Amino acid sequence: MGDLSEYRSKRDRARTPEPVPDGELETGEDDVFVIQEHHASSLHWDVRLERDGVLVSWAVPKGLPREPDTSRLAVHTEDHPMEYATFEGEIPVGEYGAGRMTIWDHGRYETLHWNDHLVEVVFHGERARGRYTFVNSHDDHGNWQVKRVDPAPKGWAPLPGFVRPMLASDGGLPADDAEWAYEFDWGGQRAIVRAQGGRATVYDETGDELTATYPELRALGAQLGSTEALLDGEVVAFDQGLPSLEALRRRQAAAPGQVKRLASARPVMYLPYDVLHLDGKSCLHLPYLRRRKLLAGLALAGPNWQVPEHYLGDGGAVAAASRDHGLPGIVAKRAKSKYQPGRTSPDWIVVAADA
Repeated sequence: MGDLSEYRSKRDRARTPEPVPDGELETGEDDVFVIQEHHASSLHWDVRLERDGVLVSWAVPKGLPREPDTSRLAVHTEDHPMEYATFEGEIPVGEYGAGRMTIWDHGRYETLHWNDHLVEVVFHGERARGRYTFVNSHDDHGNWQVKRVDPAPKGWAPLPGFVRPMLASDGGLPADDAEWAYEFDWGGQRAIVRAQGGRATVYDETGDELTATYPELRALGAQLGSTEALLDGEVVAFDQGLPSLEALRRRQAAAPGQVKRLASARPVMYLPYDVLHLDGKSCLHLPYLRRRKLLAGLALAGPNWQVPEHYLGDGGAVAAASRDHGLPGIVAKRAKSKYQPGRTSPDWIVVAADA
């Protein structure tokens, strides 16, 4: 039988909404699983498998891999009661595992192997499907490794490490206005954000990593959770409510010891305006307006990131609004245009404010 003594010792039922049962354990069919997304001090996914009346549990920092032979850390934790299979809620600050807990997936699983060295199962859930192995590292920290054995889901394409951003030509307002969309030119630093396993990595337009320069953007990965995405946008620093190139340069030039203070006192904003890859599918071939719709569906809004507006047609009015707000200009993007990595394309046009 499983053992809940460690679980009970870490929880006070008067202070946490988690189930803390007293009764005897009842064995079932050993085929129930639940995966909970746990926004604790560090985002992770708790994978729990019914075994001998309890839920045997692993904390997986980056979630189950979608591609075969990709190993991820899985930390074996205390057994949880079967009642935890339906638990969602906010564990209060100061309590063990404090943070928001939601069910990411649940369902049935079948066991292929189960011993102290290797657990091999097949998940039959909505989001978790296929054969996985958990391999014991036999270290002093309860570390295991989990990997997918089956091929990736049909049609799944791995998330690229980096894609060079598409560039715009200089020019004036297009004559065929109705076939174009318009965005404000923010005058910031071009940045590609790669989000996977709840972690966000920031790159400049050449592929150099900027994550340490803008640590306030790391939390964007936690908001995306298990969503895998490659975003294109700009990092913008503001001064008195307006984008400031000088403020941005100060952040770029900050010494490592100053970054944390500046990130709190003068945080930047990331303004994503395109999505290049999303949950196993390339978006490069999709028309601009379709990519914009997918981006809107991510509902990205946070203290340091926001999807800026785009406008279909009426470029003259957008340009006038840009001048009124002291912005450098606008970017015209052909509504049906595909994303062309690394190319300077006539499908995107930078229209200066004084043009």
